[in-house]
Amino acid sequence: MEIIKSLLCFISFAVLLLFTSLAEANRAHHHEFIIQATKVKRLCETHNSITVNGMFPGPQLVVNNGDTLVVKVINRARYNVTIHWHGVRQMRTGWADGPEFVTQCPIRPGSSYTYRFTIQGQEGTLWWHAHSSWLRATVYGSLLILPPAGSTYPFPNPHRNVPLLLGEWWDGNPVDVLREAIRTGAAPNISDAYTINGQPGDLYKCSSQDTTIVPINVGETILLRVINAALNQPLFFTVANHKLTVVGADASYLKPFTTNAIVLGPGQTTDVLITGDQPPNRYYMAARAYQSAQNAPFGNTTTTAILQYKSSPCCSGAKPIMPLLPAYNDTNTATRFSQSFRSLKRAEVPTELDENLFITIGLGLNNCPKNFRSRRCQGPNGTRFTASMNNVSFALPSNYSLLQAHHHAIPGVFTTDFPAKPPVKFDYTGSNISRSLYQPVRGTKLYKLKYGSRVQIVLQDTGIVTPENHPIHLHGYDFYIVAEGFGNFNPKKDTAKFNLEDPPLRNTVGVPVNGWAVIRFVADNPGVWIMHCHLDAHISWGLAMAFLVENGKGLLETMEEPPADLPLC
Repeated sequence: MEIIKSLLCFISFAVLLLFTSLAEANRAHHHEFIIQATKVKRLCETHNSITVNGMFPGPQLVVNNGDTLVVKVINRARYNVTIHWHGVRQMRTGWADGPEFVTQCPIRPGSSYTYRFTIQGQEGTLWWHAHSSWLRATVYGSLLILPPAGSTYPFPNPHRNVPLLLGEWWDGNPVDVLREAIRTGAAPNISDAYTINGQPGDLYKCSSQDTTIVPINVGETILLRVINAALNQPLFFTVANHKLTVVGADASYLKPFTTNAIVLGPGQTTDVLITGDQPPNRYYMAARAYQSAQNAPFGNTTTTAILQYKSSPCCSGAKPIMPLLPAYNDTNTATRFSQSFRSLKRAEVPTELDENLFITIGLGLNNCPKNFRSRRCQGPNGTRFTASMNNVSFALPSNYSLLQAHHHAIPGVFTTDFPAKPPVKFDYTGSNISRSLYQPVRGTKLYKLKYGSRVQIVLQDTGIVTPENHPIHLHGYDFYIVAEGFGNFNPKKDTAKFNLEDPPLRNTVGVPVNGWAVIRFVADNPGVWIMHCHLDAHISWGLAMAFLVENGKGLLETMEEPPADLPLC
């Protein structure tokens, strides 16, 4: 009898230990984000900027793969707001994804909403940002996902993790910049500075005192987690005299490769190892624009931080060593970089397809409406800028979110007739495109996918108005980039270029200027998921569409019910 009691006690203790270890391995992290106006001084001027908890950039979140985040967002600002957890898969938790009027109505001033979601199968660097108006100019921060407890990186353990958020700063209110552009129909004013961790750096006025400094010891290796949080600009990034070893991107590991410079479109992240193997000194870390659209204005300036060896001579007065950055229009360097990406392991790429979409992406120009005065039509030749996918300029609803309308079967909010191919076939990257193609149809058109569908999308840039590198982001999914190239996609020739062995897994793809990219994924996450250009000027013009992924069978293939505190419109 005593033996049985002892055995039962041992089993109970073992079970308790197991549940304790599981609880420790998969923790819930609780945070509170207070959206508020905060005085922020940059470029000699002080502005009432919208921030989280009075911080710019906002709080850094650190979790392990498998952990749950519970973030209560309290809106004490004067604008509506939502928070998007960029790149998080949100398996069955679409209500927590965050894009305004897509998965939720905005959090009104004086209200709150709690985002709850679990990180599943993702490790590396993601980030969070506002998904309302242009609030993400100052409302953003890093989300670092470490390996599960007891696991390690697939590369030598770095001494430290250093997030570097690349951003843009307007010497004014970014919300007003967008409102003015919408009112006039013209392109929005460009930013006044680029930033690294919220600071413009030594090359801008009134900025050198607060330049971001990254300390390093001789022989030390640190993991730089580089995030492009800029609103409208792909950026080159480099460090003087140091090699960068790329090991991950968009919270997915890569086969390591070494480069002098990296390029990131807005929304993208890149993890690079850097080693203190140079003579002790101070070295600039620098970022500048990659500008692919011809004749479009952009900020041709450089933001800097400083990589400072702890043993470097103090207070010598000598300027840090400046790196050689690629030219602003160096598409060759951008292409070599993106084509170097390979998944660390053999990828589970769908080889059989259920859906094969061909989607053109590009700008447009609407003729001035007859009831508009000329000051409302300040685009080229008295027009108003627009943008579209497959000739549909995406319009967000305002009375319901798309996900609410879908879940509650509310009619009249959207249709499911987004075209799987362009309505007109033309020379997409040619120089003589018919003006009749410059004016897209406006609509809230979704594309329906059955649960488990194996999907391929060809994303084709066009020369309408101007060709440009477009960073296309798909919410709720990672996808494999199986190929990219220039010119018009040719299925007879270009299919041979597909990498179905180890293509990179991303959530944002830079579609090459005057070119195309092909992505594949399995529609295993039910909900409504927007796919849009992450150049925010283009979102406001309608360069987006959305997928409606139906529920599958059983609880694990079905969206969760909406939370009780989901904001109402």
